[in-house]
Amino acid sequence: MTNFEAERDAIYTDGITALKGAFTTEWADRMREDINVAFAEALERPGGAVGRGPNRYYVEIHPEQLRGFADLVAHPWVMGVSEAVLGPGYEIVELGFDVPLAGAVNQPWHRDFPAPEITRTERVLNSLAFNLTAVDTAEDMGPFEIAPGTQFDHEPDFDHGMFPPKDRYPRYQERAVRKFPQRGDISARSALTIHRGTQNHSANPRPVLVLGVDAPGAGNGDKHDLAVTHGYWESLPAAARDHLRCPVVDELTPITQKHTIEGLVMGEA
Repeated sequence: MTNFEAERDAIYTDGITALKGAFTTEWADRMREDINVAFAEALERPGGAVGRGPNRYYVEIHPEQLRGFADLVAHPWVMGVSEAVLGPGYEIVELGFDVPLAGAVNQPWHRDFPAPEITRTERVLNSLAFNLTAVDTAEDMGPFEIAPGTQFDHEPDFDHGMFPPKDRYPRYQERAVRKFPQRGDISARSALTIHRGTQNHSANPRPVLVLGVDAPGAGNGDKHDLAVTHGYWESLPAAARDHLRCPVVDELTPITQKHTIEGLVMGEA
């Protein structure tokens, strides 16, 4: 496998890296079709979709709900970055998507969960979030905004270990970079890097797939409920089975989202 030292360095320095054109636009369009189906289903049942701010939702899905799952987790760049940052025993623990709809507002600056002890004391990152846009992102669609180099920010005054106080906002606004990925692009980031979704001024949703990957022992899998059926498990390539840590079941149960981030519900105050 190609050396991914540059990508590892970028994640440790900026908190994010990316690959343009990892997949075809046709692959991305199929991904969006699957997201649309899963989103409509999730909105119909209690706990299927969790709010991440006004007109903004997160839905966790099973691998079988995404036709391109095996392509994604066996992609050389996904495998290479995961191994370079998290080690050869990395674990796939989460699959889901964010959907900022028309009218979504600015989120408060945040990280997705409190920094673990190993990050605070040893500056070691033990998880990654891969993101793939389902649409070509435009300026008016509420692009993702990230403050590079903030993944190691000390947080004793962060609310719930995730939300910096407003007197810290100038630091993030000075560093802020808006991202405009296109269909087929993929990024990898530390979910600890301070970021936010911005206001969607358009009439269009901006769905984004999320693949969560842990180093062994990181424990983020406890927040998620991935499962696969026996037949699907047998159909997966070894590159997927070797890293997918989830139950193999006779029948799938729709996921009720556990990872609620209450500080995002109201949007930016």
